[in-house]
Amino acid sequence: MSLPNSFQFHTIGIVHSCYKEKFGIPRQPGLVTEATARLELLPPFNRMDTLDGLENFSHIWVQFVFHACMTENWKAKIRPPRLGGKEKMGVFATRATHRPNPIGLSAIKIGRIYQENNKVFIDLHGADLLDGTPVLDIKPYLPYADQINEAKAELTPRPVQTKQVCFTQQANVHCAEYEALHNRPIKALIEQVVSQDPRPSYMAKQLDREHGITLWNANIKWCARNDHFEIIRVEYQ
Repeated sequence: MSLPNSFQFHTIGIVHSCYKEKFGIPRQPGLVTEATARLELLPPFNRMDTLDGLENFSHIWVQFVFHACMTENWKAKIRPPRLGGKEKMGVFATRATHRPNPIGLSAIKIGRIYQENNKVFIDLHGADLLDGTPVLDIKPYLPYADQINEAKAELTPRPVQTKQVCFTQQANVHCAEYEALHNRPIKALIEQVVSQDPRPSYMAKQLDREHGITLWNANIKWCARNDHFEIIRVEYQ
């Protein structure tokens, strides 16, 4: 039996996310519970009957395209950030975004399923998806089949929060003003995102350098101190 060398798929939806750039996105779903997004279904799939019954599930598998990496070449062996950026592993032994086919898979908690202005949406909680991510398919998460209690991942331990996140007085004021204006819990989101230390592993020992992360329409300026991460200010319009 011969198979074609390539396949064509339809984009069923697009993600509208708080993550406007790759830097700052957690390395796995569910690590930043305050991250919000919504999946908009596209024609001809933007019908409520395609989602009938999905309200009976708490999580879904989202199969998507790493659209921001499509112009970059894949390599057989890579250096995963979780291993310090020094040890190499085969691309198929990692969740690297640079793959022969730039396809990702995330298990994500869902919220409201609704129609708004003739558009159909699913609210996503704790998503690790870049704004504008094309979605190829969604499937319900089945705990009895998808949860494997004896599964192991010896080289990739669960990330832990290594440093406290502190806010300057100015940053606290900015967060309060932003939350009052946009009704979004940006302070909690910032704390969870920065606590994951999104910097490349080679920068882990660099201190006092200012970094920027864009969340929703806000630019967060922060830096690593000796024993904590410090949020300096929050810029927005």
